[in-house]
Amino acid sequence: MKAFKLTLIAAAVTAVVSPLTAQAASTEFDNFTPMTGNTIPVNPGSATPYKLSSPNFTQQTIADRKTQNTLVPGSNSGSWDMIAANETGPDAGRYLFMPFETGSAGVQRIDLWNNNYNSRTTTIVALGTQGFVSGDASLWTPWGGYLTAEESWGASSSKGRLFEVTNATTAAANGGTFIQRSILPRVSHEGLAFDKNNNLYFVDELNGGSVYKYVSANPFATSGDSFFAAGQTFALKVGAGAQFEGTTGPAITGASTWEAITDVNGGVLAGISAQLGDGTIDGRVSADNAAVKGTGFNRPEDMEIQNLDNGNQFLYFTTTDSDTDGNQGTGRSRVYSIDLGTSEVKLFADSNTIDLATGLAAGGEFKNADNLAIDAEGNIYIIEDQDGGVEDVWFAKDADRDGVAESIAKWISLTTQGAESTGLYFDKFNPNKAYINVQHPADGIDRTIELTAAPVPVPGAVWLFGSAIAGMIGLRRRKA
Repeated sequence: MKAFKLTLIAAAVTAVVSPLTAQAASTEFDNFTPMTGNTIPVNPGSATPYKLSSPNFTQQTIADRKTQNTLVPGSNSGSWDMIAANETGPDAGRYLFMPFETGSAGVQRIDLWNNNYNSRTTTIVALGTQGFVSGDASLWTPWGGYLTAEESWGASSSKGRLFEVTNATTAAANGGTFIQRSILPRVSHEGLAFDKNNNLYFVDELNGGSVYKYVSANPFATSGDSFFAAGQTFALKVGAGAQFEGTTGPAITGASTWEAITDVNGGVLAGISAQLGDGTIDGRVSADNAAVKGTGFNRPEDMEIQNLDNGNQFLYFTTTDSDTDGNQGTGRSRVYSIDLGTSEVKLFADSNTIDLATGLAAGGEFKNADNLAIDAEGNIYIIEDQDGGVEDVWFAKDADRDGVAESIAKWISLTTQGAESTGLYFDKFNPNKAYINVQHPADGIDRTIELTAAPVPVPGAVWLFGSAIAGMIGLRRRKA
């Protein structure tokens, strides 16, 4: 699988000659054998719910809903969704955060440094706080806050809101300071992503939803109060704009622009912004304005940012319900990339992308792309929105980092009946750790699973060869 990496022997030699280079940030998660076929659904759910593509991958449950509700009855409404960690500040990497995608939503925190299973997980935003529903989005901010948002919006709705937990790492049970950031226009939220300039990207998860960018007047603010005090929101327009991907339309690619839907302070832009009764902006109606012509994608969902060696960045997003040929049985959904340097939108992957396991187009095996994740080496992973038994997580191979995958491969597969995977998150401080949620399983026990990738064992002969070289190097140094 790592054909584009070092061979085992070369790796052993490099480890001896240049140990610092060999130990640079890399991952073993992309060292696997592509899988084929579907799994057998397991009901009730399992504490080890995934079929793994490598014997060097392991999995374990690190939190579950049943335990939480046994310890504190009624504290956990379930449907654990997207995962983020405290990526900066004191104890960076210690905590995982995730909202509940329910009609009475909250936020929980998992302490990865706490070995006590019964005390490591805490609900820090109580169920239904400020009427919070359908918690989905999950993102750590550059200034040290935690963002989540509602995947619920429509005409006359009071939802579609973005919230920040400003004391996410220190909050006691139900003690999270939960602040609505109303400067962002209302949409059905899922993906959130910051680029290197701290522009905040988001989507409207609708059949015809747009992609957005919020540009703060103070992008390097040290608090959410300052970051969200003033700023302008834009909708993505590809080409002439106003297209709708639909379920049978072609991929929407090419040159793009960002069209303003608010003024520079986040207020009403005359003739453009659709203002709601509470003074906030309807992002959906504003993007569809004839003067904006925001491009409509078919259920845009998650987002991920990839850093390139040349300093440029790609923004990736999924469209879960787009259909490549009008036949949902042969493949449905796309993944797009946006070159943030040139603003070119590209088709990253769809059912026509080659399946590494077969050498043929993935077809109906690749369906309903929902979440995205990125590992320590910048590889993109695509998580399907399907029931356990047919749902897979795919690895996308883009060796030249041009925003178009050469191939995709089944990486892990979910076996839990009635469930879907969500929130795959690769640990920013350990390249061989990742976390993923098993949401709404048939047995009702949501789980957070820790995935670990161990190095592939190197044959003894290689180690002997490496040891011999090491010995020769040592002799030469002693003679010097």
